[in-house]
Amino acid sequence: MMILKKCEILSDARAEIDKVDEKIVELIALRNDYIKQIAHFKNSIEEIKSEDRITDIVNRVRSKAIELNLSPNLINDIFVRMIDEMVESEIAEFKNTKVF
Repeated sequence: MMILKKCEILSDARAEIDKVDEKIVELIALRNDYIKQIAHFKNSIEEIKSEDRITDIVNRVRSKAIELNLSPNLINDIFVRMIDEMVESEIAEFKNTKVF
């Protein structure tokens, strides 16, 4: 986990938040790249929409949110939205690599 920097003025705190936001976007992009790789291991679109896997991910990140004193509902909403979008990305990648 990252170390929280003690900021003395508002502009410093905002600059640190901006850095964190950039890292969040980079991590989401990295996650999406892995999702595209995973598409190559799947044999059907139904396999991509694995509800069991989605449930496992959401439960895991909700638990992590609680551990970090974050709202599990906020993390749930973020991940459900992100997963929905990435499933569509994975389906597109799957269709681009498979011959029907």
